[in-house]
Amino acid sequence: MRLFSALPVPSEAAAPLRARLSSSDAARDEGLRWTDPEGWHITLGFYGDDEPAARVDWLARRLDGLPAPVLRLAGAGVFPGVLWAGVTVESGELGPIAEAARPPGERRGFRAHVTVARGGPTAELDVLARELADHRGPAWRPPAVVLLRSDRGRAGPVYTPVSRFALGRALR
Repeated sequence: MRLFSALPVPSEAAAPLRARLSSSDAARDEGLRWTDPEGWHITLGFYGDDEPAARVDWLARRLDGLPAPVLRLAGAGVFPGVLWAGVTVESGELGPIAEAARPPGERRGFRAHVTVARGGPTAELDVLARELADHRGPAWRPPAVVLLRSDRGRAGPVYTPVSRFALGRALR
């Protein structure tokens, strides 16, 4: 069972980016595989084939009491073969949550992003990233970190919630 933890992107935060992509000529490239906006998320930690009960206990201890930051989808960029939407922190901190959810021994740096499309020529992805560079969606405060199971489906991965870990409200 492949598990990972994430902050789901609520539909009200995803809608403006979806609308922008649907009006883009570059987004019509047939070689791109679009991720389902209903499954958009910010991956915090990837655990691979893992035991759900043990991971739930581990995350519960590590995430307990952490305050929820205010986030926003803003800008875009490209990893090799991937178009992503950027995530900015409007208030609070995302770092402690990301650090708490990272598996032991993880060496890759954390970059908050939402994968929007995969595949296609790099030039097309670069065009889309430039079109979205000035995107600035509405802010939201994630209520919880979600432990998700990822299964392969015909149209791409299918994500199933395993457990939720409530985040506290940041004091102002």
